[in-house]
Amino acid sequence: MSHNHPSGDPTPSPADIDLTRRLVEAARHLGISVHDHIIIGRRSYKSFKALGLL
Repeated sequence: MSHNHPSGDPTPSPADIDLTRRLVEAARHLGISVHDHIIIGRRSYKSFKALGLL
């Protein structure tokens, strides 16, 4: 999964974290694995996997 933050700050918001957890759980029920969630900012990005959030 990936998306951008128009603010330019790629730090995951509480809503990003909650939505990702719910999507990962739903995907698991369908037999789909989620490998990462990347948030793209103005000059950088954040990886949920690298941050230990996935």
